Amino acid sequence: MLMDYNLSLSERALIQEILLKTSKFNDDNISRTEAYLIYYLDNPEISWAFLASMVSRNGGYNMCDLEGEWFPRLLRAESRRMLFYTYERANWLIFKDAYPQLLLYKYCTTIKQPMFHLLKYFGVSKFMQEEWSLFWQVQDKKRLLNALIINEQNVIHTPVMHHHSYKRKVFGSMMFLFQDHFHYSAVLLPNKQGDLYGASVAGFRSLGMRIDLGKRLAAILFEPSLYRSFIDFAISVPHTGSRHDYERFMLHPNKRDTPFLRAAYPVISHSLESQQDWYGTRKLKKYWLKRESKQIHPIKLTKWFMEKRRSLHTLVLLGEVTGVRL
Repeated sequence: MLMDYNLSLSERALIQEILLKTSKFNDDNISRTEAYLIYYLDNPEISWAFLASMVSRNGGYNMCDLEGEWFPRLLRAESRRMLFYTYERANWLIFKDAYPQLLLYKYCTTIKQPMFHLLKYFGVSKFMQEEWSLFWQVQDKKRLLNALIINEQNVIHTPVMHHHSYKRKVFGSMMFLFQDHFHYSAVLLPNKQGDLYGASVAGFRSLGMRIDLGKRLAAILFEPSLYRSFIDFAISVPHTGSRHDYERFMLHPNKRDTPFLRAAYPVISHSLESQQDWYGTRKLKKYWLKRESKQIHPIKLTKWFMEKRRSLHTLVLLGEVTGVRL
């Protein structure tokens, strides 16, 4: 990062402090998930932070599935490795971009003065620089939530979704195409009553579909009749990466068949070459800014999850009989 020598000493110190804190909490999926939640509890007006924490939980579950009892019997080691790096890379990139924004906003509330001109020193898009300035003036929480959803999906679109290795080995793989077509994947929002809410994932390679998914998940997460049960789960159930975190609350809980994330994976070192501002290279679509995305499928997914889990186990056993691995 090139530092502007017109910055004051205090501004330079603030930038370095934010970078250090971001790096500290960007170690792995566990630290990111916890950092988002802690931030939200201190700054509840930034609802995106809670959404990010719950989506990040799902990222951890997907990672740990790859080293659990079932997926190694279906997927070859190389396929699992590439899937893990895809989840991890997206998780890391979003945190790297978003957490400095959150910390800078927190600093602004402390000094009661906007400092969003500093966002460019963290590589944050011009789009979010404008959105944070607008939020400071009008406090439109829903608009900021949607803006952050739009921004982060654009942030990962080129370096993850269109990365030559991931595009060919992951998003073009039979396993991904199978999951995508038959809605085998879902982002789940659990509670301690054993219920699972959320949305199944289809068309994940589409930027517009991922933005729509984010908005649908936010609508479920902050639904007044459901919110309290979600926040209670998040606060009282530590995130380990294992799906047993929520499966143990279900009516017929399984034995734990996915590992703890930190027992399964080392800390991954990432690097990122200079990245263009997506806002300067990709046109903003008007429909991205719509407040609501219509829920076209049931949001309670408890039975759906149990059925998909059973059918996945059947598929694995069938694969073992026929000798087919992906």
